[in-house]
Amino acid sequence: MKKPNIIYILADDMGYGDLSCFNEASKIQTRHLDELATGGMRFTDAHATSAVCTPSRYGILTGRYNWRSSLKRGVSWSWSPPIIEPERMTVASYLAGHGYTTGCIGKWHLGWDWARRHPEPDGELTEEDVDLSKPIERGPTTVGFDHFFGIAASLDIPPYVYIENDRPTIPPDRRIEERKGKEFWREGPISPDFEHADVLPRLTREALGFIDRHAAEEDPFLLYFPLPAPHTPILPTADFQGVSDTNAYGDFCLMVDDVVGQVMAKLAHHGIVEETIVVFTSDNGCSPMADFDELAEVGHKPSYVFRGHKADIFEGGHRVPLIIRWPQQIAAGSQSDQTVCLVDLLATIADILGDPLPDHAGEDSVSNLPVWRGEKLDTNLRQATIHHSIDGSFSIRAGRWKLEMCAGSGGWSFPRPGKESDGLPAIQLYDLDDDIGETRNVQDQHPQVVEHLKALLTKYVEDGRSTPGTPQSNTGGNRWEQLWWM
Repeated sequence: MKKPNIIYILADDMGYGDLSCFNEASKIQTRHLDELATGGMRFTDAHATSAVCTPSRYGILTGRYNWRSSLKRGVSWSWSPPIIEPERMTVASYLAGHGYTTGCIGKWHLGWDWARRHPEPDGELTEEDVDLSKPIERGPTTVGFDHFFGIAASLDIPPYVYIENDRPTIPPDRRIEERKGKEFWREGPISPDFEHADVLPRLTREALGFIDRHAAEEDPFLLYFPLPAPHTPILPTADFQGVSDTNAYGDFCLMVDDVVGQVMAKLAHHGIVEETIVVFTSDNGCSPMADFDELAEVGHKPSYVFRGHKADIFEGGHRVPLIIRWPQQIAAGSQSDQTVCLVDLLATIADILGDPLPDHAGEDSVSNLPVWRGEKLDTNLRQATIHHSIDGSFSIRAGRWKLEMCAGSGGWSFPRPGKESDGLPAIQLYDLDDDIGETRNVQDQHPQVVEHLKALLTKYVEDGRSTPGTPQSNTGGNRWEQLWWM
């Protein structure tokens, strides 16, 4: 059997409840994503490794929990250094070693080694230190991708330039002022060929062109397609404004849905639908910038029945929609309730290709291939799954139980870290089978569960891995602020 092509479409800040195939009450009718689910498998218990974007992307590409890297909390910013370690295996480098042509088109947001105007600066790199006319080192093309076209970080984070492989297509020649509201972006340098509202259409054209160039080649291809939407700035084009009958965020979600439709149409045009794995998911939950009050007025809940949203340790922060279509192996219209994690991609691909990962790679990645094939399993594929919030708080999930090692949300919803969480128990335990909304903290009723999960979490940290194999090391050792119980 020919090795399958792989297209991985990653939405930015799209909630579980935004897809009509996941939320029966969704007011946003995502017909193309619904069609993708009808032709493939829908995962109802899938999770990003983190509730924010940079760390989630690290986990997807490396098969390793994000907090094992140098980034222990938050996200990368404009001039942040790369967090993918030199020589670390990624999905792209693994597939390149198996004859794949690999491309990344879209939002990178994993840091770069920017060219400097001056010798090594003291402290954190600033805009004044960076020369955007020169090549950039340690970006996508140094971690396994043959080709990159896209933006450095989120669409609201400067510099506002397109980068092709290792340099801006056109260096910035002016500055753009900050914009407020749903169309929010930060002040910063911008190139003459860059227009925020055209970024999603431009990236889509580039992705379709990549498929055109490689569809007929003998070698298979990987297209990692991380979208900048529906993250801020929320900028639906004229064709989509008012179409969702919700608000601008809902309209932007329909633009994302349309992108998926364009990709599938392109695969059909080239006659390669059957031999292509198409994955659609999101990097974390929906952001409050979508305007939850406005959406509630029309009866739409981006987080569905889950508590919290982007940045939070609660389910709404990291439980994400996941659809996988692969006609050769995945039954059409199927569904899995297995707990899976986006960090599982690397091990799953290795299983498909029949070449196991080396011991030092994919330390937290578990093959989901048995689930894809519809095999009946007596237990969950994953012994447990670790989640992470924007402030670096931890939780661990095993079966029905979820232990959260913080007093509040660890993020942006109530109770936020600090004064709002003062006086609350230091840990939270929820029985998700009985309380999917995480409303009743039962840690005092099940001390044995608390101790078991705490011990397992500690072991995963100290071993440098959560899968069988030789212990590995975490960047920065095994002690930092958020590991307060160790």
